[in-house]
Amino acid sequence: MSDTDSTLRAILKDVLGLSADRVAAFDAATGLFGDLPELDSMAVAGLLTEIEDRLDIVIEDDEVDGELLETYGNLLAFLEDKVAA
Repeated sequence: MSDTDSTLRAILKDVLGLSADRVAAFDAATGLFGDLPELDSMAVAGLLTEIEDRLDIVIEDDEVDGELLETYGNLLAFLEDKVAA
């Protein structure tokens, strides 16, 4: 598990109030927006802000779309690319 993966799991747990066991079970195909009732449109802004703060990155508005938050794998791959850049 990468540092980005560990951090993202911690953020999801903290921001959405998910249990550690639930977040630990996430894999690349785990659905996020539309599948997690805790991740509604109001929670997205808080989630993205916390991701930016903890990973020390900037996520531009035009980078956020439905595909980004569709699955855990999509979000993780995007963040790993951002952190590496």
